[in-house]
Amino acid sequence: MSLVRKLNTDFDWPAWMAGRTIMDFPESWIDSLGEAAIRVEEYEDDNQLIVRAEIPGVNPEEDIEISLTEGMLRIMVQRKKESRHESKRHYRSEFQYGSFVRTIALPAGATDQDVKAKYRDGVLEVKIPLSGSQAKTKKINIQKD
Repeated sequence: MSLVRKLNTDFDWPAWMAGRTIMDFPESWIDSLGEAAIRVEEYEDDNQLIVRAEIPGVNPEEDIEISLTEGMLRIMVQRKKESRHESKRHYRSEFQYGSFVRTIALPAGATDQDVKAKYRDGVLEVKIPLSGSQAKTKKINIQKD
């Protein structure tokens, strides 16, 4: 006997979501995604791991903390936004605060010596040297009971 699962492809989104994209929602909703709020790309080039993180609208000296611990790269960001609008008859003030962390496992051979980081145009780039040594693979035998 086999089970066949029927998928309902006629899902109806609520009327208020019809025709919207993710960019139509308030930024605070996107910021609340936690780790997904720091999007990264990583690749190896010239014996170094390059990690690029999209972190717009922050002061890198005050709002970004980068650390390497036990084979993990940790990027922590504190975001603070304030906006005020004043006119004769209207006053509006909004504040948004939040901290976000992204942790990335480093490949074998990554070293904490000569790590460099720079921030430009909302993108943080961290360059981590790789020593060239690779982790050894060891086969594990499975015992039968």
